[in-house]
Amino acid sequence: MVKGYTCAPFLQPSSSMKFIIKLFPEITIKSRPVRKLQIRQLKQNIKNVLQRIDQNVKVSGSWDSLHVNSSPDLSAQENDQLVSALGGIPGISSFLEVRQYPLGDFDDVLAKAKHAYGDLIKDKSFCVRVKRTGNHDFRSIDLEKYVGGGLRKHCGGRVQLKNPDIEVRMEVKDDLLYVVESKHPGLGGYPLGSQETTITLVSGGFDSTVAAYSMLKRGVRTHFLFFNLGGRAHEIGVKQVSKYLWSRFGSSHKVKFISVPFEGVVEEILGKVDNSHMGVILKRMMFRAAEKVADRMELDTLVTGEAIAQVSSQTMTNLKVIDDVTNKLVLRPLIVTDKLDIIDTARKIGTASFAEAMPEYCGVISRKPTTRAKIEKVLAEEENFDMSVLNSALERTQVRCITELDEEAELPVIQETSNSEGKIVIDVRHPDEIEVKPFGHTETEVIEIPFFSLKAKFPELDSSKEYLLYCEKGVMSKLHSMYLKDEGFNNVGVYKPSA
Repeated sequence: MVKGYTCAPFLQPSSSMKFIIKLFPEITIKSRPVRKLQIRQLKQNIKNVLQRIDQNVKVSGSWDSLHVNSSPDLSAQENDQLVSALGGIPGISSFLEVRQYPLGDFDDVLAKAKHAYGDLIKDKSFCVRVKRTGNHDFRSIDLEKYVGGGLRKHCGGRVQLKNPDIEVRMEVKDDLLYVVESKHPGLGGYPLGSQETTITLVSGGFDSTVAAYSMLKRGVRTHFLFFNLGGRAHEIGVKQVSKYLWSRFGSSHKVKFISVPFEGVVEEILGKVDNSHMGVILKRMMFRAAEKVADRMELDTLVTGEAIAQVSSQTMTNLKVIDDVTNKLVLRPLIVTDKLDIIDTARKIGTASFAEAMPEYCGVISRKPTTRAKIEKVLAEEENFDMSVLNSALERTQVRCITELDEEAELPVIQETSNSEGKIVIDVRHPDEIEVKPFGHTETEVIEIPFFSLKAKFPELDSSKEYLLYCEKGVMSKLHSMYLKDEGFNNVGVYKPSA
């Protein structure tokens, strides 16, 4: 190799853009067969995701790193899409965006470094880092010194080996030179599909979405199971966030979105179960249903977003009672995670905006929920529950491929008003809630129909009159107004008393 110095003009050499994929460190310490298996899975996952953006993308490599070659005529926008997609594929620790060249002499390497970094290092500190693989007649440090000296002379920057403003990064592998244009963080974790498959119970809030993400990052393909407690708006929101999670972190594999209509189950619990045990029994009914769904899909595990002591049903005592209802292994990746940490993760992965806008409500509200449920008491309460209601919900379960979720029609516009003149207000709160805090607007005509009875009783009301639903926070009343609108009742709105 000629190491002569030249002052010839620096022209852009011909090159091709590619990405060098660095593996998640835990993959590299696996046994040789396991490592090969996981690398093979990661290669396939990268192809599955990136070929939707660039049909001609190629993935090569088999041990220390993977190389992704894109089409030479790829637009800047398409290249940005590749970068974004790679950042969401589990199994990648980091990846380098590089230009690939045939390896020339030191002057040729300097020319390529100047083209990539010349404008960046002006009036800044920099250092040159070279990683070399193969047999060469020079050391990495020789090339670093030569390129560093040339860049300092021609571009005006200053060499600083510790904590420089800019790192000039290059890799030499046999007869190829890679000039690193940028380094991007990867998701980490194991390649999706390298572990078994599960089902995650999702409500669309912070916890369940972060739990699903945690499983995807660990290489576990997860289907999404949603229990609709009453309202199309909630289901639409959960579909949206589930599809986002899949498209961002799991689109290398096909998964299902399963929706179980649980309004009848909630109504049965509210009408027949002791107030203090409603939350625990609702969870047990969900697990019963989830087990049936998992059996149909031949899966052995369930995932939830529960964390110890976050709500009354999530004490260790109550979780044990809830788990007793199923033979499936229940995984809780967030079990000892602080709520603020969960929210921070949701913001990082992009699900926080969904959770914050989610029209979610708890189907059962207990004034004094038990934190130490006794299995004997739970079983006694469940004797009052009509299990045919649960079976009916399972019969009406909808299973869809997540790629086939239809674009939902717009939700009905709901009138919200503080003027109840000429209208009848329906207080949809639970009787216990009304007992604690009665409706205080005496000038308004009010009837009491708990939300869990509204579906059955609203059609019996005088259809010539206008009705406004009321609950204290306005969430439940709006959701049930939407439901009634969907059912064809246009004489309904929401009552929001003026402050």
